[in-house]
Amino acid sequence: MERAVRKLPRLQREIFLAARFDDMSYVEIAERTGLTVREVEREIARALVSIARRMDRQPRRWWRR
Repeated sequence: MERAVRKLPRLQREIFLAARFDDMSYVEIAERTGLTVREVEREIARALVSIARRMDRQPRRWWRR
């Protein structure tokens, strides 16, 4: 999971970590980042989808696309 989190874009990673590990509310994150609460929600959702995909992914083979 750590590797999947590290692969997130910087802002998305910061938002995800603030929400999940720093126990910050979406309102607090929005104030800190200058985003709206809706944008914070969207970035959390994108982060969760990205992490889930990376954790489920099998190692890529050069002959498979």
